[in-house]
Amino acid sequence: MKTPIAAAALAFALLCGASPALATTKWPNGAKAAVVLTYDDALTSQLDHAVPLLNQAGFKGTFFLSSVKQPDLPRWRAAAAEGHELGNHTIFHPCSAASFPADPRYTSEAYTTASMLKEIEQQNVLLTAIDGKPRHGMATPCGQSVAGGIDYLEALRKADLVTYVRGVDVTPDDLRADASKLDLMHVPARGFPESATGRDLIAFAEQGRDGGGLAVFLFHGVAGDYLQVSGDAHRALVEWLAAHRKEVWVTTLQQALDWAKAHP
Repeated sequence: MKTPIAAAALAFALLCGASPALATTKWPNGAKAAVVLTYDDALTSQLDHAVPLLNQAGFKGTFFLSSVKQPDLPRWRAAAAEGHELGNHTIFHPCSAASFPADPRYTSEAYTTASMLKEIEQQNVLLTAIDGKPRHGMATPCGQSVAGGIDYLEALRKADLVTYVRGVDVTPDDLRADASKLDLMHVPARGFPESATGRDLIAFAEQGRDGGGLAVFLFHGVAGDYLQVSGDAHRALVEWLAAHRKEVWVTTLQQALDWAKAHP
C-alpha cells in the first residue's frame, strides 16, 4: 500500500514525464549497450547470408539449432569454429497444435515435462558433437514453454541442462534493465514481421543503445526460407552496427550474459 507521500511522489514523477533510470551494466570498451543477433531453426539461408555478412563485419551471432539438415552440418561446425554461438532449440521444435500444422507427435500437447527435458538433453549431445562445447543456451520453440499444458521452465532450471533460455517478448523497460539481474530462464528478445525494413531493425538497435541494456534480435530466414527478413534490411542493420561499434557491443548471447554477470 502506498503512503500519501509515496503516492504524491509517483504522481509528480508521472506528471514530469520521469522515466526509469538507465541500466547500470558496464559494457566492454565503454559501449553504451550490448546488441545480440539471434537466429532460430538452423535454416540454410542463415548459413548462406547471415553468417558470411557477420563474418565480414567482424561480428558473431547466436544460432539456435533444431531439425539440423545433414548437408548443413559441416557449415554449422565451421560457423562454431569461427566463434558463432550454437544454441539449443530442441530436436523436433514442438509448439502448440494451434501454432502451425505439424505431426501430432511433435506438438507440445503430446509432450510431458520429462519428455521435453529429455529432448533438450539429447539436443545438447548433438550440439556438443558439432561445436565441442559442454554447455549451451536455449531458445524456446515458438517462444512457448509448455509441455502437456504445464510450464516446464522451472523444471528446466532445476535440471541445469542449459545456461539460459531466450524467449520472444521484450518491453521498453527490458532495454533499460540491468543485464546482470536478468532471470536467465526468461531472456527477452524481439522478432520482426517479414515486412520489416532496415529502418525498423535499426530503430530497435537505437532503443537498445539509448536504454543502456541488452537488445536481443530474433530472426528466422534471412533472404530466404520462412518468416524471413529481407537481405537488404538485414544488411542495413549490420552496416549500422558496424558504423556504431563504439556505442554498441555486438556479441553472442552467452558472452553478453557472462559479461553482465561478471561486471554488475
